Amino acid sequence: MALPPLAPLPPSNIRLSIAPEEWTACLEAWITLAEANLRLPSKQFASAASENGSLASFVPSFYRELVSGGPADDTLSGPKRRELQKTCFTLFDRMVADDVTPPALLSWNFLADVCLAHIRSVALSRLMNRLWKRKATVLEPTLQKRKEHITSTLDSAHPAAAIDDLTPLAPILRASADVGAFFITGSDFLDSLTSSYPKLLESEQRKALTTTAYTCLTSLVKLEHANISALSDSLYGLKRQVDGQVGTPTLLSDLVTNTPLLTKLRRSVSEKAAGRLMKLLDTLETYRMPSITRPRTYPRRTNKGKGKAQHIDGEMRMHQMSLVTQIQDLFPDLGSGFVLKLLDEYDENVEQVTAHLLDDSLPAHLQALDRMEQGPGFATSPQEEIEHLAPRSTPPPPETFVPDRRNVFDDDDLLTADTSRLHIGKRTQRAESGPANKAAILSALAAFDADDDERDDTYDGDDVGGTVDTAHPDGEPGPAAKVTQEENDMALFTTYRSSPELFGRTFDIRRGQARMALKAETGMTDEAIEGWAIMLQRDPRRLKKLQDQAGNFDGRQMELPGTAYRDGTETEDSDAPGAGGRGGGFRGRGGFGRGGRGRGGRGGNVAGPSNEQGTAEAQRRKESSKGSRANHNRRDQRARKMARGGFPG
Repeated sequence: MALPPLAPLPPSNIRLSIAPEEWTACLEAWITLAEANLRLPSKQFASAASENGSLASFVPSFYRELVSGGPADDTLSGPKRRELQKTCFTLFDRMVADDVTPPALLSWNFLADVCLAHIRSVALSRLMNRLWKRKATVLEPTLQKRKEHITSTLDSAHPAAAIDDLTPLAPILRASADVGAFFITGSDFLDSLTSSYPKLLESEQRKALTTTAYTCLTSLVKLEHANISALSDSLYGLKRQVDGQVGTPTLLSDLVTNTPLLTKLRRSVSEKAAGRLMKLLDTLETYRMPSITRPRTYPRRTNKGKGKAQHIDGEMRMHQMSLVTQIQDLFPDLGSGFVLKLLDEYDENVEQVTAHLLDDSLPAHLQALDRMEQGPGFATSPQEEIEHLAPRSTPPPPETFVPDRRNVFDDDDLLTADTSRLHIGKRTQRAESGPANKAAILSALAAFDADDDERDDTYDGDDVGGTVDTAHPDGEPGPAAKVTQEENDMALFTTYRSSPELFGRTFDIRRGQARMALKAETGMTDEAIEGWAIMLQRDPRRLKKLQDQAGNFDGRQMELPGTAYRDGTETEDSDAPGAGGRGGGFRGRGGFGRGGRGRGGRGGNVAGPSNEQGTAEAQRRKESSKGSRANHNRRDQRARKMARGGFPG
């Protein structure tokens, strides 16, 4: 079944004569039929949108009455009008998308009405861009006629008559960059604006020319592909026309002074334009004239919402306070009252309100509201705060505060000491400490036994030269380690030379009897044994040293040298292997006799000729014994000397 046709919107005088209830019913009928046409299939929708269809007459009539209604006409205000306006815009958008736009919707007057009604909508720019791509061949003749008409009026003796034609052109130029580029292309339109500017005496008339020129010039950089060449030609044309007019207000000086033209062009073309255009923009800065600066007008804020609130619904405001806070975190310049109205409009949907604010696509009735308005319950007047003050007693006058003075001598023990302990001058009596101290020294020296042959091994564990990890991996204490690392090295090297596979890292080797015996002998863990083998392979000098030691040592110790102090011995080398013993003889450095370290001695001399075998053996024995002795002999000899304290032994 076909839908009933949509009747055109009646003029204002007829609408005002209709009763409010009947007019509301008419609006609901138009909304219902318009939404029903939107749901039609493509073929039926194309028939309704044809030149003879009802949509071709209803949509233009609605926008014509919407933009021409006076302040006394309230028939097209309220939520019903907003819903019908949104539906009409959707109808026009589908006509353009389906390419079934009737000729009545391509006229100059209709496009001006639509752009004026939705001037702040972002979707309008997308719609006009799509319309230009589909209907450019149809729109260009209409725009060309309008352009020629405005140009001829500006060039006439009375250019002020062109202001009435430029006023409806401004919304179209703002909504469509393609239309603005079409008007600025060629020098005739811009030259007419420049030549007619000095003929106009009123500031508002000159402002209309400046606004039109600014919108057209910025349209060249708003295109999908910015036309930098046409922009450069237009700017050079403006500069050429005003070069001889020094000190006279011109269209170029008004553009540079009262519009952000140069700033916008620098930001828009800095990455695309050549250096020639950037230099031109710098040159145009010299045409700025502070004397023609127009004061900026700001909307008057008559009601800031700070009056005394009446009948506040506290529960509702507390419920919406969190939603208002979320939106004000993103838009701190918005008042709470304005945000509350947005939430009421979009059913407290914070995401939808945020999206409309970011896209600047709020309906016209919300765009006209004061964005700084404060809601009831969020801001109170000073008088209301005074009325709700809780009664309380007058506080007592504050006491005079006297600060305490402090200095560096506060809490000093010397200043608080007992005066009986203080003494001025030289004391006459002193306690003699000489005899008591001497007796203490003699008793301490008596504790030393100069003939004690037992070596002090208190610090042997620390002087070994390293530490041995005797703990098992599982944290249990392991067997006691050997006294010296040399014995461990010889035991490990002997095992390494006979069975190097015992130092592997496999599970079977670690749990084998041979490895367990080696660990019990050395007191080392598996990781330490395996690491010893790795370091031995990396150090050839250490390997050679162990080979030499293993080759000259047969496991038997034929002689045990004495360690007690004897007169005539040299403290530095007294307990070296072969020094002293039962052989007697002179035991000094380089001496002879059995056990001496001279050239003829058994051990040789470490400082002897390097080509003698005894010197090499003496040096090897000295190096092999360093790890066990370190400097204990020197320490012991010094202790014995200090024990004697200069007294005869």
